[in-house]
Amino acid sequence: MNIAWGSLLTVCVVSLAVGVAVVSLVAFALVGLSARATQPAGGPDDGAAPPVSAPVRTAIAALCLLAVAAIVGYGLYVIVA
Repeated sequence: MNIAWGSLLTVCVVSLAVGVAVVSLVAFALVGLSARATQPAGGPDDGAAPPVSAPVRTAIAALCLLAVAAIVGYGLYVIVA
């Protein structure tokens, strides 16, 4: 039995990178969707106007979630094919 160590290392690195990317994109989407809150609570800039408007942040959140769906869909495609 032979183990292709190079391929195993490639799989490990890619899976780690994709895992970090998916978690980061979901986190950015949650931050973007928090723009819908009418009164943000706490923080050093409480009451300050956000640097980007709520519709733009919602669109960014939607793009992040769309990217996550594409990554997961491609992963499922690779597994099934």
